[in-house]
Amino acid sequence: MFLNYISPLWQMSLRTKLHYSHMPCRTWRNSSWVRWVVACLLGSLMPYAFSPYDYKWLAVLALAGWIGLFMRGRSFATGWAFGLGWFGIGAWWLAPTFHTFGPLAWPWAVLATGLVGSILALFPAVLAWCSCMLAGNSSRMLIVFPILAVGEEWLRGHVFTGLPWTPLGSLLLDTPAIGWAAFVGVYGAALLPALLAVSLVFMLQFKCYRRGLTGAVIAGICMFAAPAPYRAEGAIHRVALVQANIPQKLKWNANFLNETMHRYVRLSKQAASRSDLIIWPEVAVPMFLGKAPQWREWLLRHMKTWNTPVLFGGLKLDAGGGRIAHNGIYLFLPGREELQFVGKEHLVPFGEYVPSWIPFLHAMVPNIADFRPSRDSGVLQGAHERYGSLVCYEAIFPREARQRANTASVLVNVVNDTWYGHTPAAWQHLQAARMRAVETDRYLLRAANTGVSAIVAPDGTIQESMDWFTQGVVYGTYRDSNTKTFYQRWGDLPLLVWMVPLLFMRLPALPFTHKETLNL
Repeated sequence: MFLNYISPLWQMSLRTKLHYSHMPCRTWRNSSWVRWVVACLLGSLMPYAFSPYDYKWLAVLALAGWIGLFMRGRSFATGWAFGLGWFGIGAWWLAPTFHTFGPLAWPWAVLATGLVGSILALFPAVLAWCSCMLAGNSSRMLIVFPILAVGEEWLRGHVFTGLPWTPLGSLLLDTPAIGWAAFVGVYGAALLPALLAVSLVFMLQFKCYRRGLTGAVIAGICMFAAPAPYRAEGAIHRVALVQANIPQKLKWNANFLNETMHRYVRLSKQAASRSDLIIWPEVAVPMFLGKAPQWREWLLRHMKTWNTPVLFGGLKLDAGGGRIAHNGIYLFLPGREELQFVGKEHLVPFGEYVPSWIPFLHAMVPNIADFRPSRDSGVLQGAHERYGSLVCYEAIFPREARQRANTASVLVNVVNDTWYGHTPAAWQHLQAARMRAVETDRYLLRAANTGVSAIVAPDGTIQESMDWFTQGVVYGTYRDSNTKTFYQRWGDLPLLVWMVPLLFMRLPALPFTHKETLNL
């Protein structure tokens, strides 16, 4: 077995029976660096459990191996090494992005990627340390680790403005357990894979079959007895998602602007007769329309001939002084001259703005755009429905989707993942967005410049899509929904209420039988 294969690296030499043990996690002083290397390698396997690979079982095995390591001591360092592998090595695609579009020299690009991974690695480090502090080397770990894993995922989604990339809860997509996401959200859904992993450790590594099997059975019951996902039952609409496939290096090229605009118009003209709504990707119109009245007039003239509502990504200068820029979505409605606009609230650190506490990055990356978050509702009013906007990066955050879904009947996600090229990033981004559909019982209509454009149903399944880095239109249907799921109503509050008492109490250890021992 996988755990037995790596166990020689752990140098197990002492077998200790535990009876209500309150012992601290033992250290492995002479081979700490080996343990850290193994933890880092295990962490680097985590991204393969997510899209586009979807080896979900690999996440359970990697987590189990890591748990077995940090229970033997140096929990914080072992957790940090695991996180560095997961978010540093596993996010290798950030380096070519920094290098190509930063632009940063390769050494600086690699260093920046490592810095991001080092910061995010603090979350698994804290998780491992807290688990050992509360559980020690006892069967309490079966209870403590899954619950703290939920808290760690929530913190990762909020601290430092939040970056819940490849969250454990996304592993429930395309499984019978996905219905839980409508009740506990993506953060709460982390409980199941975490419980499976720690149960596996107790059964296969520590030979504590009764405790481990109990945890595995509970996880299995939760998985196969999960509530059915919600189903939107409103009016049916036809939609066309335009994927123009504009290269990032040409997107802001003034000489290519004419081709960009004509390509969108040509594809939309073909789609107008087959759809009730046309959607273009993020910043499909790469200019400030307020400063380009001729282009604005040209666009409106074409859109009026289609007699179809159009949602398109674009930029807008603030009316206050013309210096503040907003990235967002415009809505054209037939018969109306004015365009509605809602802006992006959750901006990308280092991409759309530079945090004030890192001023030197202005010199290192001089071409970063400086946008400001919008403070509007994020909802556009159509003729018969309301569209909740999620601009690119916003789709990885549950809070934004919940806020929009309070009044919107469908979610619209406009994206430009061209930055990442042919890397797993675009697929991981889509996977995160799919969870927003399940949490809110809303269809999610995702228009991406180079892909992956898709129509996502409220159960998280992809109904229609097309190959990435191809030019075309995704056709399909969606339904309105006014349902309010449990998670939409309450959000993460029940999780926090559940978590806080745990932090201030010490759970009693479950005694092992005379046949059950931990190998330390």
